[in-house]
Amino acid sequence: MKRTLIILTLNEIDGVRTLIPILPPDAADEILAVDAGSTDGTREFLEEQGIPVYTQTKRGRGEAFRVGIANSKEEYVVFFSPDGNEDPQDIDKLFGLLESGADMAIASRFLPDSRNEEDDAALPLRKWVNQAFTLFANILWNRGQPKVTDTINGFRGLRRQVFLYLAPSSMGYTIEYELTIGAMRSKMKIVEIPTIEGQRIGGATKGASWPTGLAFLRFFLGQIKCDIKKLLFK
Repeated sequence: MKRTLIILTLNEIDGVRTLIPILPPDAADEILAVDAGSTDGTREFLEEQGIPVYTQTKRGRGEAFRVGIANSKEEYVVFFSPDGNEDPQDIDKLFGLLESGADMAIASRFLPDSRNEEDDAALPLRKWVNQAFTLFANILWNRGQPKVTDTINGFRGLRRQVFLYLAPSSMGYTIEYELTIGAMRSKMKIVEIPTIEGQRIGGATKGASWPTGLAFLRFFLGQIKCDIKKLLFK
């Protein structure tokens, strides 16, 4: 195997206490964590489990991805957030897709056998916004390959060299969207598996809906602007 599991944390003590002990046996050849400055004992717990923890000096999920990649060694990389939303049993499946030839593997919340945490909500606004951004990405940038159903979910894996080639610059939550769009543009092989999104374990989500949604809209419009510039100056 040539697997690296990167655990992303910020004050997730309840999550790591619950989920780290039940990670699949031999989940990866290398397991490391990137922490954004936890003050609740998350870092100390991980270190007690023998997991090296790297501290990111700049804020943002995108920066956490880059710190993880910079400190990883293996060919196949999966990112995992121990907040309860992501099923540890899917980690091996994502690695399996990469080992079978996928450039990027995504745990989708919107495939027929999937479940999104908002499925029972009367107004699942976050779900609808996610699906809208995914629809537009497929229309604009996905050519000649199956449609992607969840361009935004952070529970995913990719080849280390793919990340380095795409060189994403997002600092925050748009990192996953940027990676997916980049892979679409480069006609890379993106494969998805259905996932069951669980309820969060302790604490509130780090990504408030409105600011995060606006950040995605700005990023999306910026990508369109870049495409228009390329067409005009060909």
